[in-house]
Amino acid sequence: MEWFVAPEYWWSRLVFQRALAVVYLMAFLGAALQFRALLGERGMLPVPRFVERVPFRAAPSVFHLRYSDRFFALWSWTGCAVSVALIAGADSLLPLWGAMLLWLVPWALYLSIVNVGQTWYSFGWESLLLEVGFLAVFLGNDEVAPPIVVLFLLRWVLFRVEFGAGMIKMRGDACWRKLTCLYYHHETQPMPGPLSWFFHHLPKPFHRIEVAANHFTQLVVPVLLFTPQPIATAAASLMILTQLWLVLSGNFSWLNWTTIVVALSAVRFPGTAPRVAGPPLWYEVVVLAVAAGLLALSYRPARNLLSRRQVMNRSFDPLHLVNTYGAFGSVSRVRHEVVVEGTTDDLPREHSRWQEYEFKGKPGDPRHWPRQFAPYHLRLDWLMWFAALSPAYAGAWFAGLVERLLENDRDTLRLLRRSPFPADAPPRYVRARLYRYRYTTWRELRETGACWHRTYVRDFLPPTRLETAAERRVPH
Repeated sequence: MEWFVAPEYWWSRLVFQRALAVVYLMAFLGAALQFRALLGERGMLPVPRFVERVPFRAAPSVFHLRYSDRFFALWSWTGCAVSVALIAGADSLLPLWGAMLLWLVPWALYLSIVNVGQTWYSFGWESLLLEVGFLAVFLGNDEVAPPIVVLFLLRWVLFRVEFGAGMIKMRGDACWRKLTCLYYHHETQPMPGPLSWFFHHLPKPFHRIEVAANHFTQLVVPVLLFTPQPIATAAASLMILTQLWLVLSGNFSWLNWTTIVVALSAVRFPGTAPRVAGPPLWYEVVVLAVAAGLLALSYRPARNLLSRRQVMNRSFDPLHLVNTYGAFGSVSRVRHEVVVEGTTDDLPREHSRWQEYEFKGKPGDPRHWPRQFAPYHLRLDWLMWFAALSPAYAGAWFAGLVERLLENDRDTLRLLRRSPFPADAPPRYVRARLYRYRYTTWRELRETGACWHRTYVRDFLPPTRLETAAERRVPH
């Protein structure tokens, strides 16, 4: 079937595959380096406890069959190794069926992690990576030209990511319709980046232009993905530029980068594709069958796009094959941060010396300028932002964090930038306080060198010692 393949997208596939392998590497690296404190046998939300109450059919994962910290580490580092092999082009050295199996490996490995990841892995970029990673299995390698139907399905993913985000904004916070949301967003976003302070201080008329441009890119441009070239390339390129703007303005894990990777598959790169034989019949049958199945599964996500009760970042099947996406349907006007402190005093008093724990990514010391981490994802820092929004978001894991800080747990301290206590002298008490943060003005920055100004709001968790940390509930 001559219509089945699109040789003109040969280089598009190559760029897409290598870039996707880099995103996979970031995902597996984060899992390998952070899981012990978050999900390990002594973690805040242990995997063994999760698989005891959640059946395999609801969350398919190899860890239902066996779990140990050593096995999870091996699983994650194997994902890193496979990702590196794909970056290096190992799939092009294999026969077509072998390349497909190789691309299936990181998808299966990461699915097992996400499905036991609980709160730490409950965000849209996890499902996005799995959905795109599954489609990558069927793109083929150097033996065949890229199948048109898989390229179409990648555009369908990109359409849902962008259009879903656009619709949730229009249906959500009124500031999106008034073009004023960026008056607040750069200051209140989950994890600001090194340039976020400057983005926040752009003139308000420019912020309004940003929001209007965002609406155009997310609500109008996605439709152009399904038009002939070069219009589709122009539409994808505009999306890439918009996503790069978002990359500069904050830390959003690999959400922006995966969106860029998918958009690259729609860009028609110049260059002559190598001559190859037509695809084998078995490959055509497999690809068409999978495409038909995915289109059938697309019914609920498509209906969600048109629903007045649109939901964001929902998976409709346990394999995360077709999902719904969206972000920032509402925008906070005020930034709150939970500041965690410890003391070595035997009895905490008003004049006790409380020392602050410093996180890697979330705001803490007002003088510490935010750093760029994305596409690497700091999961604890991200959840601390939700904890500041409402203690209910932290109910499942915050007491576990406090308990491990009281123990000077090595794996937990590795998630932080700095602990004020030596390894052999843990704190006697830990407390948490809620502060209101705002960006300093240009004048305040020059006079103090601080990019943040903070004001105490209230206690988040009263002084807690090790004997009661496991039972302590986060107050409402």
